[in-house]
Amino acid sequence: MHDTLPELSIFFPFWNEEKNVKTVVEKTIPVAQKIAKKWEIIMVDDGSSDKTYEIAASLAEKDPAHLRVVRHHPNRGYGAALREGFQASRYRYVVFNDGDNQFNFAEIVGFIPLIKTHGMVVGYRTKRNDHNAFKRLLLMNLLKIWDFILFRFYFRDIDCGFKMFTRETIQEIMPLRSDGAMITTEILAKAKRKGIRIAEVGVTHYKRRYGAQTGANFAVIMRAVLESFILWYDLHYGRA
Repeated sequence: MHDTLPELSIFFPFWNEEKNVKTVVEKTIPVAQKIAKKWEIIMVDDGSSDKTYEIAASLAEKDPAHLRVVRHHPNRGYGAALREGFQASRYRYVVFNDGDNQFNFAEIVGFIPLIKTHGMVVGYRTKRNDHNAFKRLLLMNLLKIWDFILFRFYFRDIDCGFKMFTRETIQEIMPLRSDGAMITTEILAKAKRKGIRIAEVGVTHYKRRYGAQTGANFAVIMRAVLESFILWYDLHYGRA
């Protein structure tokens, strides 16, 4: 028998994931039913140009008590999608999971005991299964070094898209500013600054079957570099 929660908000950021959104949500529903007395799943569409929104809206129509869609247009970035998810979440505990179907949401059972004694639980991929794995691994390690130099923290997998929070933690780290990939660094830097207890849990990472990864492209990387300097300035000069 696994630990359960009184209530849980689950949200997924989606961008052009028409081949993944239905599978991701339908796999999550039975897990949510087992681990939480009250639960909701929020599908955040980040300005998709394919049928992601239409599929998500169709799913929500079938169970409006538990499923909702939040949409913005045009595409604004991963950070903006996470902010939308946090703002839309209603319950005491909140977890986000990337919508690319590269995680097994059922592994949240390993997060639940820890979230009862910590403000935040962050996943780390025990083995990354990305396309162009060497480049992604290199970027991940460069991010660790970059964040240690700028923000003086170290985590096994800073940008892992599987993180859980208490409502109090979300209130402590708000407002979040990053629109792009540096949102995960911003979350961790602000949590560390506030003295929030953070636990790490290993999670399985699966190969992407459908859709395209964008995290390693030049525009995303340059946006992340710019946002990291903005975050550093905000943290040191009182705006964060």
